Amino acid sequence: MINYFKIGLIFINLLRYLVVWFLEKEFKKERMMKKYIILFWIGFSGAVYAQGNDELNVQRQKLTEAITYIDGLYVDDVDNKKIVDAAIVTMLEELDPHSTYIPKEEVQETNQSINGSFVGVGIRFQILKDTLTVVQTIPGGPSERVGLLAGDKIITVNDENIAGIGLKNSGVRKRLLGEKGSKVNLLILRKGKEKPLKFTVTRDVIPLHSVDAAYMVTDKTGYIKLNSFSKTSLEEITKAIKELEKRGMKNLILDLQSNGGGLLYTARDIADQFLSGDKLIVYSEDKWKNRRNLRAGKKGLWEKGRLAILVNEFSASASEIVSGAIQDWDRGVIVGRRTFGKGLVQRPLNLSDGSMIRLTIARYYTPSGRYIQKPYEKGKGKDYDKDLKKRYERGEFVNKDSIQFHDSVAVYTLIKKRRIHQGGGIMPDVFVPMDTSSLTDYVSGLLQGGHVNSFALDYVNENRKNLYKLYPNFETFDKNFNSEELMDDLFEYAQKSDTSMVFNKEEYQKDKDFLQMRLKAVLAQNLWGYEELYRVINKENEVLQRAIEVIESDEYKKIGVQE
Repeated sequence: MINYFKIGLIFINLLRYLVVWFLEKEFKKERMMKKYIILFWIGFSGAVYAQGNDELNVQRQKLTEAITYIDGLYVDDVDNKKIVDAAIVTMLEELDPHSTYIPKEEVQETNQSINGSFVGVGIRFQILKDTLTVVQTIPGGPSERVGLLAGDKIITVNDENIAGIGLKNSGVRKRLLGEKGSKVNLLILRKGKEKPLKFTVTRDVIPLHSVDAAYMVTDKTGYIKLNSFSKTSLEEITKAIKELEKRGMKNLILDLQSNGGGLLYTARDIADQFLSGDKLIVYSEDKWKNRRNLRAGKKGLWEKGRLAILVNEFSASASEIVSGAIQDWDRGVIVGRRTFGKGLVQRPLNLSDGSMIRLTIARYYTPSGRYIQKPYEKGKGKDYDKDLKKRYERGEFVNKDSIQFHDSVAVYTLIKKRRIHQGGGIMPDVFVPMDTSSLTDYVSGLLQGGHVNSFALDYVNENRKNLYKLYPNFETFDKNFNSEELMDDLFEYAQKSDTSMVFNKEEYQKDKDFLQMRLKAVLAQNLWGYEELYRVINKENEVLQRAIEVIESDEYKKIGVQE
């Protein structure tokens, strides 16, 4: 049956928008006339609209009225985009902590991490002494193809000077990112060349790798560091597993520490590499109690063989889906500290102006039925945002017995019937306390002030050829390089950059092992890449070292998981 009343309401609203448009066009100077006609029209259309209409339409009309009043009558000119954005942000904050608004300007950057790629010139860079410096060209990327080198300093982009202007990372992205196939002209200063060099780089798709490192930590245990769950993560993980198997891997450690998550289906696909048959990996329920099951289905690359998953308090969402499924099916051991506790599913929804909202549409549950979302009833910005701080204050990061779960109902694993926890993250099978010994002020200043990173890049740029000659590969560097010999140069460099960084011998002595390790790691990164950085710092990664102990001993069997 045709609802003539609703058709009439639609007609009135269309007419209303036409009237407002006409007023904007015809009465730009007659502000008073415009004001009174707007008041009349809103009052008339709003009164008619509200009659017999449902609650949602009444509230929608109210919001439209408020925005129109502000635009037409407010004493000063109004930035309508700003106030509408603020209204959307506030609405979403009333829902849950993970429903968010993404302005148009940030959508592209947000999508890059999900898609696993972006369009640009293909460099890793650092702004050093107010100059954009190439740290590394992406292998096979457009900058490498035209001959850019690590250490090159970019002084102009499309004839615009960018040196000495206070350039920020956002300014670099604005100038170097663009449409595929478009060209960007660069003027380069290169060590050993008297005159600047000109390059024309054609922008292309640049992959964003989610696997930071994949190498053998012992002769039989492989290690993979995954930083996010993007569209390319499954391909990267399978490639890494195959390569490690060629090197003799018998045990696998997957590092999800500080991995904040990503795509739900990528989490399913990665978990499927470890789970056999059609085992349930995760299921979700929306507000109508519609249930969607995501199961294993394909033959995985590591369905047999020992497995450990590393997690910490910053492991969230997709990381918790994978670790929860592995734990529920007794497939491997979870090592580290209790995870973040995010059990909500978001869907990206595009808005008409190019902005986006990520709206929570369902709750997800692990195969055993665990709902791992921590409470948020008191709202975003209050107790929820302070949860990790409260965990720290309660001693949860250093003492397993201090951990508090919000649900005391007993839950058991699906094969071995081991008791596990629910209500605020995934509790690891093997707890590893955080090292809470704080760095001294002096060493913290060296790190947080960027002095270690800047010194390392400068040192490599000045000595790159000689370093490669002395250390033709990482293994030689790792075995023979001693960063202690560079400490005095680092201290002098830092004080020249910042006069407040006066050398403090006592504080340095307390943290010298850490500082020397960190400098060596950053030097390795600048010479080779991120994997080499992890190969240095992971020697002091207590969670990883504990996982190696477990996975290579009888302790693995004693935990009760399947081989």
